[in-house]
Amino acid sequence: MRQAQLGEFLARKTRGITPNKMPSELFELYSVPAFDRRVPEIVCGSEVGSNKQIVVPNTVLLCKINPRINRAWVVGSVTNHQKIASTEWITFPPHPDVEPKFLANFLSQSKIRLYLAANASGVGGSLTRVKASTVEHLPLSLPSLAEQRRIVAEIEKQFSRLDEAVANLQRVKANLKRYKAAVLKAAVEGRLVETEASLAHREGRSYETGEQLLQRILQERPKQWTARGRYSEPPPAVCDGLPLLPEGWTWASIDQISDFVTKGTTPAAQKLFDDSGDVQFLKVYNLTFDGTLNHRHKPAFVSRETHIEELARSKVRPGDVLINIVGPPLGQVSVVPELLAEANINQAIARIRPIAPLGFQFIAMALMCDDVMRWAIRRGKTTAGQANLTLELIRGLPIPLPPLGEQIRVAAEVDRRLSILRGVEAEVDANLQRAQRLRQSTMAKAFAPNVLV
Repeated sequence: MRQAQLGEFLARKTRGITPNKMPSELFELYSVPAFDRRVPEIVCGSEVGSNKQIVVPNTVLLCKINPRINRAWVVGSVTNHQKIASTEWITFPPHPDVEPKFLANFLSQSKIRLYLAANASGVGGSLTRVKASTVEHLPLSLPSLAEQRRIVAEIEKQFSRLDEAVANLQRVKANLKRYKAAVLKAAVEGRLVETEASLAHREGRSYETGEQLLQRILQERPKQWTARGRYSEPPPAVCDGLPLLPEGWTWASIDQISDFVTKGTTPAAQKLFDDSGDVQFLKVYNLTFDGTLNHRHKPAFVSRETHIEELARSKVRPGDVLINIVGPPLGQVSVVPELLAEANINQAIARIRPIAPLGFQFIAMALMCDDVMRWAIRRGKTTAGQANLTLELIRGLPIPLPPLGEQIRVAAEVDRRLSILRGVEAEVDANLQRAQRLRQSTMAKAFAPNVLV
């Protein structure tokens, strides 16, 4: 087995090309974004806005940018057009001693990714880069070409099985997502549990309708109002074009059934702390699409002085419904839990505080329903290609309001079904992570002699 270093196979000099000087010529372009599909782009020279490097089939490409995302690719020959690649690739031209797929797999190991990430320069994420010299002295144990090809064949056989398993798991995830959407849609359309009207008719009793509940909330709203300034009556929901609701339900605007809808404020950067502080400061990445807060991302913190003096409008309390109004992605909805006694939110998050006796459950479910959120997004404004929601739009958002007893039963049934779904999702995610570990374990066995020093 020959002991080598990667520097032996690096391209010492690359040939540059300016495709837009040949506007009508077609190129087979190996760009960084195309890597995820593993299919090069077929583009006219006029569509390429920057200089590229000329590559040939069987060249191995290793991405320079954001090396925490491991990207190694073998140039193919999809067409007869000239092959070009982004200058963000480190290139290894064809070499008589190396099977290209063997080298690409070697470069795809997690230990290589970690080594590159540890030796990258830049401020973070897509701004980090590695130089070709970073990999120059990495050791590579080279068996014979026949053995390299046998190793590649075994890797591809094992990966084919893993890919099939991962595809099946991804299909399960997609089905779970559709099931969740169907449950929420049924919940806000009155099809998930027996309606209060149906129960009352069957049991020969009266009941408080959604309209009567709305009137009761509107009577309580001035008493529970916390906003500064003169109290104003909320306008009713605009129901034009909205579907018919079940008997006993009514349409209500968010404004009618909540305290003053507001958004947060972000203090100066020096007043935000990453590790510790008196009060949690929630950002968009702390919100989710399932009503909970994202605990995988640590919130920032502010001092109590900042909390009291500067962030009065940003305060939230248990039971508040939070929704991000700056995207993408729009429509993340989280409820402030009982355990979080006090917190603040930034300016990209709107706060909805239900008026008692209405709780947060049905409001949160309605906002998580795709149909309701699409209504809002269609009417949102677009800035620089990004859809955003305004507070006025959130306040006017119409949501269906069933009788209170029915809301409680719907919330319980949704929670029951979605708790089962969360369990299945957790199992699927665990299996996807297991598949990734198996992939890296396979690579580690295949390249056991190649140990970083």
